[in-house]
Amino acid sequence: MTQPTNIADLLKRVLFRGAILILAVGVIGGVIGYLAVGLPGLFSALIGAAMALLFVSLTALSVLVGGKLNLGGFFAVVMGGWLLKIVIFLILVATLKGADFINGPTLFITLVASILGSLVLDTMAVTKARIPVVQG
Repeated sequence: MTQPTNIADLLKRVLFRGAILILAVGVIGGVIGYLAVGLPGLFSALIGAAMALLFVSLTALSVLVGGKLNLGGFFAVVMGGWLLKIVIFLILVATLKGADFINGPTLFITLVASILGSLVLDTMAVTKARIPVVQG
């Protein structure tokens, strides 16, 4: 398989592989959660995986949009994306807190496993990419 030679191809690869990984973590976590605590475990794993996919997608989108701007614009978009993710996370936590269909440990473990796995995939994709660096 050829390595990406531009940022758009790299981010597409990161998003695709990240989605596959998060889907797998969601399914495996859902099965384990269901066997451990019933339907709340299944729902929690699927919600945790969906949250992780949302956050990973927002990161890739902010880097893609920011990459088309000057350095200050890049940092503004990436920081804005980071702040947006924090706000979304806090809203989701506040909304789901105390819900009967949520099992906290299952949600947490699925979310952490998905995010850590996607970080590993991101790192591997970036280190293997063949993107030229131009200094001005």
